[in-house]
Amino acid sequence: MSFNLRVFQLRFLVYLMVLICPTTVASELNEANTSWILTATALVLFMTIPGLSLFYGGLVRSKNVLSVLMQCFSVCCLASLLWLVVGYSLAFGDGGTANWFVGNLDNFLMSKIAENSLTGDIPESVFAMFQMTFAIITPALIVGAFAERMRFSAMMLFSGLWLVTVYSPVTHWVWGGGWLGEMGLLDFAGGTVVHMTAGVGALVAAIVIGNRNGFPNQAMPPHNLTMSITGAGMLWVGWFGFNAGSALAANGDAGMAMLVTHVSAAAGALAWMTMEWLKFGKPSALGAITGMVAGLGTITPASGFVGPGGALIIGLSAGIICYYATQAVKQKFQIDDSLDVFPVHGVGGMLGTLFAGIFASDQLGIFGGQGYASDMTMSSQVLVQLAGITATFLYTAAVTWILLKLVDKFLGLRVNEDDETSGLDVLEYSERGYDI
Repeated sequence: MSFNLRVFQLRFLVYLMVLICPTTVASELNEANTSWILTATALVLFMTIPGLSLFYGGLVRSKNVLSVLMQCFSVCCLASLLWLVVGYSLAFGDGGTANWFVGNLDNFLMSKIAENSLTGDIPESVFAMFQMTFAIITPALIVGAFAERMRFSAMMLFSGLWLVTVYSPVTHWVWGGGWLGEMGLLDFAGGTVVHMTAGVGALVAAIVIGNRNGFPNQAMPPHNLTMSITGAGMLWVGWFGFNAGSALAANGDAGMAMLVTHVSAAAGALAWMTMEWLKFGKPSALGAITGMVAGLGTITPASGFVGPGGALIIGLSAGIICYYATQAVKQKFQIDDSLDVFPVHGVGGMLGTLFAGIFASDQLGIFGGQGYASDMTMSSQVLVQLAGITATFLYTAAVTWILLKLVDKFLGLRVNEDDETSGLDVLEYSERGYDI
């Protein structure tokens, strides 16, 4: 009898510890969180196909609309397979403590993902697919920098190499156990990983490939702003999956990320419109949607760390600063970043990553956020953010330049002048976007 009583007492203590310290037991599947991340994954894919495709497609001239749509669609397919084969393993593989730069290939072809494998309390298959959608949209963003003049074959080769050598390592640095994550970099949903890498890659691509024929003297207005506004609306909705989904749970972090994402997008659009209104006497639809994207990109790294007040400041700053960055790139430096990828995503990513280190503070009153880690102050956190910005910029710029030079050597980056004048739709695909 005494033995049974001891067994009962031991079991009671175990149950009590489980109730008090639930983290001592292994994670179990959380169906609510899984449902939300499945939904967020679909939303992020919706951002690229069809959101980004239509947004970009309407901004180019009609003779090149099909080429831009085809590039976004094809990058989606290529990035998906590369992420399956090596990308996911390089980004999230356990490279060991000595491998601070990139993961290993132990998860080649996602061979370690089984039906019951978990990442936290969601299936690893869902996590891998969610991250795949990030890997899809990042190289697709760069398409906007060299629109209307790059060979399709060169674009595909460059995008594939770039995903493996730039995107995957930087993802590992920040989210896969690499050195920036260990330093404490705040990047909730991809200020450095997505927007900075795409923006800096776009800037280098625009410089290496060169300006479109006629730039900057010839006007090259969007051919279909109705299409672009439709795509912009899809981007806005899809971005909720991008940012709120990065909480990897259906919880307060996801809710706050969704709220601040919307606030920043609205503020960015209104700020950009106001800048145009003051300068030209009227706002523009193009300015409104560009400012919206700037607000979305800038809030992305801070979305899980700041509050609504901070998001308002971030969105307004994005609309103003990215507006002036666009003017500087095209007018002052005369770099033909065709669809303003660097001034919107690159500058926005840097700005948002810096602001994450400021507005995460819980000491800013109505503009304060969720607070820092216990060993961080605002000054130390800002220094970490600056380190992340600097490293991402330099690494992305250097590797992108090398890749472009290699692709140019083997395939040639650019179509000839006559073909560019005729348009890429018929040249590359023997089809037209419009047959009227």
